[in-house]
Amino acid sequence: MKRLHVHVAVENLADSIRFYSSVFANEPTVQKVDYAKWMLDDPRVNFAISQRGAQSGLNHLGIQVESSSELDEMQARLKSLQPDIAKEENVSCCYAKSDKYWVTDPQGIAWETFHTLDTIPVYGDGHIEQTNEAACSVPAQAAKATCCAPTSAKAAVTEKCC
Repeated sequence: MKRLHVHVAVENLADSIRFYSSVFANEPTVQKVDYAKWMLDDPRVNFAISQRGAQSGLNHLGIQVESSSELDEMQARLKSLQPDIAKEENVSCCYAKSDKYWVTDPQGIAWETFHTLDTIPVYGDGHIEQTNEAACSVPAQAAKATCCAPTSAKAAVTEKCC
């Protein structure tokens, strides 16, 4: 079964966690110093927020699948729409290892289709998670690190994404 994925870049993580926890009537499933995620069943959504220096607002949308066969099925659908689909395998991002495909919709919104393989203790390649004592501020170098939503489907090949 598939799950809708929404990733929003936020200015204030703590305020946003309070807001979305109230909206969803649930605390985040994953909470880090720069990231939070709710894995909800009603509605069935993987809703993530991050504070990493990106412009606030919609970062990207996606569909999370539960198996490699579902990912293959989605790849075939996406490839029929956009032949230059970007493929990433065993990518480290958003505290997870995933296989994924990226396309861009007609409005320019990045869409990822992904299968999560495992959880990891870092946001992405080379971005080490901070301790809880550092939760009040994200260092400038970490805030400028990019991970999610490549600027184009082709860019996803070189820009590691969540």
